[in-house]
Amino acid sequence: MLEGFEHGYAEVNGTRLHYVIGGEGEPLVLMEGWPRTTHALRGVMAPLAQHFRVIAVDIRGMGESDKPADGYDKKNMAKDVYELVRSLGYEQVNIAGGDMGSTVAYSFAANHPEATKKLAVWEGATFTSAHLGIPAFPQPGGWNTWWYSLTHVDELPAKLLAGRFRHIIDWAIDHFAVHPEKISEQDRAIYAAAYDDPDAIRASFAWYGAIHQDIADNETYSKLTMPVLALGGPLVIGAIEGAVKELAIDTRFITVQDTGHYMAEEQPETLAAELHKFFA
Repeated sequence: MLEGFEHGYAEVNGTRLHYVIGGEGEPLVLMEGWPRTTHALRGVMAPLAQHFRVIAVDIRGMGESDKPADGYDKKNMAKDVYELVRSLGYEQVNIAGGDMGSTVAYSFAANHPEATKKLAVWEGATFTSAHLGIPAFPQPGGWNTWWYSLTHVDELPAKLLAGRFRHIIDWAIDHFAVHPEKISEQDRAIYAAAYDDPDAIRASFAWYGAIHQDIADNETYSKLTMPVLALGGPLVIGAIEGAVKELAIDTRFITVQDTGHYMAEEQPETLAAELHKFFA
């Protein structure tokens, strides 16, 4: 546990969420994505806690949070987080997320704009109809997002991957990180343990399994009016910028150099500095 932080648990929206909280100042909610937990945010939490009350959340199905049978559409997962921050006594928060955490953060802002002061996302934003065109057989040199298809196959993922998830962790790091060496053996073991259980696999794959509902929900939202920051590595910032401009009115974009998909671990100092600048 990071110095100055403590674990918390809250019964919200019919499930139990785990969070890590510390620091003083305005509340700042942080979330990460697949296949990660709040552990991935350790490098940004401490510096941000010098300026904010940091609340790092394991979203529904992640880490020490519960893994119920359903409720993995992002509108419902955003309600989880909304009820969590209200239970902590906050009417309005800053909120930020990477990868799958960014889709929940966006849905939080879209469904609870009165509770959202500012929004930041990195290496992601939300699901759109473009995701339905992801090829089953990617071109050589492109990112192989094979799990999008596997998540729509009932029961098979858990049978294939339970007790073997370390292979997924290592494969993902090798393929999507520019600096895999920054994700240590201990880090990899923590992630593998968090996803090895059949329920954890089922729950995390359900994040992607809800994609059709997420797209339908996202198409009903008005453009966000609060300030929105989007960050991405050189390979994806163009796509992120195009997507976020469709979602929000007041936008700004930052390219983070020398990083792959795992920005919070590959370039934590830069990410923390940019988040501090934006939310301050």
